[in-house]
Order: sequence, then structure tokens, then C-alpha cells
Amino acid sequence: MHKVIVAQFVTLDGIVEDPDGSGGTPHGGWAFRYGPGPVSGDKFHLGAVLDTGVKLLGRTTWELFARIFPTRDDEFSRRLNAMEKLVVSTTLTDVGRWANSTLLDGDLSATVRDRVRRQDVVVTGSASIVEQLIAHDLVDEFRLLVFPTVVGKGRRLFDGAHLDLDLVSSEDAGSGVLRQVYQRRGTRCATHS
Repeated sequence: MHKVIVAQFVTLDGIVEDPDGSGGTPHGGWAFRYGPGPVSGDKFHLGAVLDTGVKLLGRTTWELFARIFPTRDDEFSRRLNAMEKLVVSTTLTDVGRWANSTLLDGDLSATVRDRVRRQDVVVTGSASIVEQLIAHDLVDEFRLLVFPTVVGKGRRLFDGAHLDLDLVSSEDAGSGVLRQVYQRRGTRCATHS
């Protein structure tokens, strides 16, 4: 059964904005203060999903990743570069600089419903996309790296959302960071209609 998986860096107070500092916010860069361990490689334990799933990205996250990953040659980067990527943007016209990227043509919710029937859909970053998917009841699983910091301001992962979740796993990801996996209570994987 296929799932829509949201993979996010998040602070203790639920902030997902500017974890690497590239957004230039006053509170940015919080995730990278804990060293490379929690933020490098397959930190969300996606495993085979990297080979069989599709990555869904908003413009800002796609542009950031497209600057970083095409020049890297580690195993995780190779798998991410080979992965099919759908880019949601109203301003980009060309996504050819990062292999296997295609602009999403059509309705986001309808596309995700169609894709999850055949493969897992993974969203990393892309807070506006995540908000839309939550609003349309399309997220099956949240894989969170929770950093032991409070920044007080910024975009929150669950701002205004009401979800009932079950904790599936929680483990130390190093440097005080927790890797937590939550699924929707009564998960209905691959039953999106």
C-alpha cells in the first residue's frame, strides 16, 4: 500500500521555516547547529522509497535542492538525483537543471491522489505544499526530525491543522535530535478517493 509521506525538520515549538539558514530569516539555520549527523544522508529512513517513489517539491525547496544535489556523488545524493521529482510552481518554466524533474501540470490534490495509487509520494520541506495536502486529508505519514531548539517565530508545520496521529517510532538521530514517525490514526494508505 502506498503512502503520502511528509519528511520535515522541525523545532520543539513546531517551526519548519529556514532550517538551513538559506532563507535569511533571523532565526534560520537552527537544524545545522547540531552537526552533519542529523541532516545528512537518508536521515528520514526512506530506504526503498527513494528508488520507487516520487518526490513532490515546491519551487523554493526544488531550487535549493537543485543547487546542492546534482553535484554530489554519495549514495543518498545519487538515489535522490535518480528519483522522479514533481515540482509545483506557477513561476518556473524549466526544471531541466536537476535530472528527472518535471513541472506538475494540473491540480495538486488530483495528481497526488492519482500517484499514491501506484507509488509513494514524498514531500520534503515545501511547507505550502504540505499545508495543502493536510487541508485535503492526503497525508498518511509524518517523518519528523525534531531538533532540541525553540525559535519562537516562523512557519509552523501544523498551523491551524487538526489531526489525530499515532506515534509509530521514536529514536535518537544523534546530537539530541529525535527521529519520530507518526501515522494518521486509522491510516487509510492507498485508499485516497
